[in-house]
Amino acid sequence: MGGCCSHDVALRGGGRIETEVNDGEYEYDDSEDNNNNINNNDAVTYQNDGTMVRLKGFSKFVSMYTQQGMKGVNQDSMTVWEDYCGEEGMVFCGVFDGHGPLGHKVSQFIRDNLPSTLSAAIKMAQQKTNKYYDANDVDTDNFDDVHHNNNRINNISLASWEGCFLKSFDEMDDHLAREVNTDSYCSGCTAVALIKQGDQLIVGNLGDSRAVLCTRDRDQLIAVQLTVDLKPDIPSEASRICSCEGRVFAAEEEPDVYRIWMPDDDCPGLAMSRAFGDFCLKDYGLIATPDVFYRKITKQDEFVVLASDGIWDVLTNNEVINIVASAPRKSTAAKMLVKRAVKAWMYKYPGSKIDDCAAVCLFLDDQPILSHSQSSFKHSKSRHRRSKHSKSHRNEDNETVAGKVGMELDEEWKALEGLARANSISKLPRLARNMSKRQSSKHLNGS
Repeated sequence: MGGCCSHDVALRGGGRIETEVNDGEYEYDDSEDNNNNINNNDAVTYQNDGTMVRLKGFSKFVSMYTQQGMKGVNQDSMTVWEDYCGEEGMVFCGVFDGHGPLGHKVSQFIRDNLPSTLSAAIKMAQQKTNKYYDANDVDTDNFDDVHHNNNRINNISLASWEGCFLKSFDEMDDHLAREVNTDSYCSGCTAVALIKQGDQLIVGNLGDSRAVLCTRDRDQLIAVQLTVDLKPDIPSEASRICSCEGRVFAAEEEPDVYRIWMPDDDCPGLAMSRAFGDFCLKDYGLIATPDVFYRKITKQDEFVVLASDGIWDVLTNNEVINIVASAPRKSTAAKMLVKRAVKAWMYKYPGSKIDDCAAVCLFLDDQPILSHSQSSFKHSKSRHRRSKHSKSHRNEDNETVAGKVGMELDEEWKALEGLARANSISKLPRLARNMSKRQSSKHLNGS
């Protein structure tokens, strides 16, 4: 994986990399005229407030693509909502990476429900902001409605933006726990979600998917990692997990992959410290609280890439932005990136199963020229730093949960079969499908 950063970090590399890509290989069948107007409306639906929802394809400023790996059903999903919250030019982008027997269903559930949940929270925050300004504005009659409303969205404070993300992610995890059609006790998903409003970028991150911005300085492309890969080997994450009686260690066969384990059994071995679902670990330090980041867009900023770890495991941040920047058309950028990642998997890990890959590229060309503006990049939490030796707690003599409660794994799930480089989950406990949210092992053991 690439390096972590919680502040404005520039990863400076050389020129464009040689991709040896045939541009024709990445062309879509959809038509695109000279004005870059898109005709792939079959992939678009509309919300009541006019928001345009896209699950695949491309538009004038967005390119998105996903490809199934070699571990079974594709558990990656993605979505883009344009004119988000009914506001012209406002965009929501999200990439969700599922894991576990029903990770694909969890991923799709979050994809379909998180944007509307977050939108409701934003509209509520907007109403509170409107009340404040209405109480303090002497004369608002000179503003037309559109200008007035857009200013109200822009006037939402950074603390309110963060609160919207925290509230929405928590509500989604609760909703997922009550969803009878999606068993998420031993399945879950990551999420990296971005909102672009005017010259603002607000990013919420849960797990090890990533958002990277491409900016330019003196004709050189610079990758700015906007999120932190939230993994168990981060000291603050390991401390929280261990304080909840969860365990963090790397198995002998994967000495570089730290995982979360239950107190009394070497399972499930989750390779991330935050996620939706995975309720077998929610009593033991796994949380669904996102880190929230903010950046003010400048005229040098060109695009943002959101992608699952299937991309970042084999390509550096600099390689990713150079591949996207070299795409002959914006519409082909995400597909070009995914195909390049698949080739990198085959080259770097020829004996491993290729992971699912998903990418959303959001181009910022529609942003106004900002004079005398400074880029600010603020992190909602304290800075994370990785540890090479995370605290490990092992108990070799405990009985396994799997021996006490039986469950046959879903036959459609094949992700743990065969050789894979680093699965998100190492070993599943055989837990009953009807377990309620955050049940502890004590309850499972009947005590």
